[in-house]
Parts: sequence; structure tokens; C-alpha cells
Amino acid sequence: MNIAAVSGSLNALAIGAAAIGPGVGIGLVFAAYIQSTARQPESARMTQPFMWLGFALIEALALFGIAFSFVFD
Repeated sequence: MNIAAVSGSLNALAIGAAAIGPGVGIGLVFAAYIQSTARQPESARMTQPFMWLGFALIEALALFGIAFSFVFD
């Protein structure tokens, strides 16, 4: 009897690990935008495109992590 045997696919673990980093990153991007807007409300229009760009890049990393978990199965 092997107690340390792993059965099944590890894709679920890889997807979960790939979602932790981008989840934290998206939270930091939006927290920084809210803080900068609270400090200088007149700069909200100028910083909003950078917020969406950061969000899109971080979300792409999450999607790459999910895709690679299936590719390297």
C-alpha cells in the first residue's frame, strides 16, 4: 500500500496555482487605482487607461497559466 500515491490529473492544481498570482495582481492594480483617484480625483481620467491595461495583461497571464496546464499534461 502506497500512502503517497497521487491519482488523477494535476490540472486542477495547476489551474489553482495559476489563478493565485493574477488574483493578487488584479487586486493590487485596482487598489492602486482607487488610492490614486482618492488622492487626486482630477487624475482619474489619465490613470484609468493604465488600470485597464494592467488588468488585461495580468488576466492574460492567468489565461496562459490555464492553457499551459492543459498543454503540458
